[in-house]
Amino acid sequence: MRSLRNFFLYKCLFALTFLNYISLSMANELFKSVSNDFPEDGSDKKIKSLPLLYTNSHQSKANFDWVVIQNTTESLSLSEITNDNVKKLVALLSNFRQGSRLQNLTLTNMSVDWNALTEVFQTVWHSSIEYFSISSLTQLSDIKSCDFDYSGTSMKALTIKKVLITDLYFSQDDLYKIFADMNIAALTIAESEMLHMLCPLSNSPFKYLNFSKNDLTDLLFQNCDKLIQLETLILQKNKFESLSKVSFMTSRMKLLKYLDMSNNLLSHDAADVQCRWAESLTELDLSSNQLTDSVFECLPVNIKKLNLQNNQITSVAKGMAELKSLEELNLASNRLADLPGCSGFMSLEFLNTEMNLILTPSADFFQSCPRVKELQAGHNPFKCSCELQDFIRLARQSGGKLFEWPAAYVCEYPEDLRGTQLKDFHLTELACNTTLLLVTALLLTLVLVAVVAFLCIYLDVPWYVQMTWQWTQTKRRAWHNHPEEQETVLQFHAFISYSERDSLWVKNELIPNLEKGEGCVQLCQHERNFIPGKSIVENIINCIEKSYKSIFVLSPNFVQSEWCHYELYFAHHKLFSENSNSLILILLEPIPPHIVPARYHKLKALMAKRTYLEWPKERSKRALFWANLRAAISINLPMADGQWCGETD
Repeated sequence: MRSLRNFFLYKCLFALTFLNYISLSMANELFKSVSNDFPEDGSDKKIKSLPLLYTNSHQSKANFDWVVIQNTTESLSLSEITNDNVKKLVALLSNFRQGSRLQNLTLTNMSVDWNALTEVFQTVWHSSIEYFSISSLTQLSDIKSCDFDYSGTSMKALTIKKVLITDLYFSQDDLYKIFADMNIAALTIAESEMLHMLCPLSNSPFKYLNFSKNDLTDLLFQNCDKLIQLETLILQKNKFESLSKVSFMTSRMKLLKYLDMSNNLLSHDAADVQCRWAESLTELDLSSNQLTDSVFECLPVNIKKLNLQNNQITSVAKGMAELKSLEELNLASNRLADLPGCSGFMSLEFLNTEMNLILTPSADFFQSCPRVKELQAGHNPFKCSCELQDFIRLARQSGGKLFEWPAAYVCEYPEDLRGTQLKDFHLTELACNTTLLLVTALLLTLVLVAVVAFLCIYLDVPWYVQMTWQWTQTKRRAWHNHPEEQETVLQFHAFISYSERDSLWVKNELIPNLEKGEGCVQLCQHERNFIPGKSIVENIINCIEKSYKSIFVLSPNFVQSEWCHYELYFAHHKLFSENSNSLILILLEPIPPHIVPARYHKLKALMAKRTYLEWPKERSKRALFWANLRAAISINLPMADGQWCGETD
């Protein structure tokens, strides 16, 4: 049993050894097939797809010195290229003669010296490869001058990213010369801390240059007249500072159309020399720099697309720039306080002013920019006030010209309207039209004055004011002249107010029946009790105040008497000022309502609210009339001898 078990163990070990040998042999043959699939005669023999291989240290000794990321008929991607396997890589690439199908080569994670790199370049230059890309080129050392054969190439574009040079001291010209004189259409050297680039020695076929994310300065391509085919130049994220020097850099690039200078340190001083741009330049990106309003004094005259986003521009002054061909202008993320006019941009079709400081955009923008098809003005701190009404109205009528309307257009000020969309903000025409508001206020004032004047006239307010003034002045004079007599002492039972036309009835009926009857009734009559030298008004006031009651003999003659009206007013004033019941109304004759003047509204009110005595025409009823009247004025008055008038035993 033990021998049988050992036999099986030997068999298993032998099988594992054999399988390992077979796998290594198959891998070796698979790698060799890369060369065999591309014969030297350049025939179009079908290329087999190479699988993704990851090698370890043991397999590296078995001819697997790099990682094949991708291999197709037209593309090949390899990784982990070192000085140790460059010879084998060159041998492999030598098989891709011109005329083969391989067009795209990508090498990543290269760690080689200068000689190895130039050897790879030279091999690729004479192959069928048209697009060559290198990413993460590290440990580049031993840089020195070399002769490079650019003839007979299929190359169109070279892209190099993330180059790390380990040499501290070397000739910059040796490094840049090989790239500057390349006879290809497109060159990209990015993210490599490149400090400079030489001008080609002869007229260059470059149409596309991309030197983004380096350390290039204003010295680049100054006085360089060899880039006569260049159409696109990308220099974003470098260290350019002078916009005028950038303009001079382009002045000899006769076919330059697109220039990207974004994310630099560019500025322009109005005192600088006049700028001079390539006349062919139609698209310019100056975003994310340090440019101010003066940038509009240094722009290409034939520019069509201009990007000035994220700078320090506060306004576009009229007459500062005449860009008649400008179609697209991006001024987002600046410091604009208003929309720019189109006096210098008559062809403008697209404008972006988002994320500025625009509170109330001018409504005349749509009139000054009739060709604008799209305006991006959202995400500004809009102040919702009357000044914004015209812009909102025109925005509604713009027919979709406002980009992201209405979501991006929101009130920021005042605080109570924050978050309100502009489309939902409304103010009345009266609140916003100053002229209309003033006219309306004036009309309302005039109407109010007219109404007050009418009421004053209708209610005889001036007359009452005059009477109140006279009463006040009389009281003031009385107090000033005889302050010790201000304590009112009743001297009369009643003051009689009547029209002169009713004087016969007063003298023949009223006075005799009251004064000559029972008791000693004292009546105050103007003919016998007014004090000479005093004004009539003052006499009326004094008599009313010294009388217990005021008897008013009402008749059509009474309401037509001015002085009767005075007496009634002052008596009524005493009634309210002393809260007394001092008025006695005697209706001598019926008074038709139509003959009562408007100023006698108090008389109407008194007759409506108070009981009055009506003079009876029948003699049999007059005894009761006099009895009631006597009872109304009955009061004890002091006599001169100390007795009291009106006392009964």
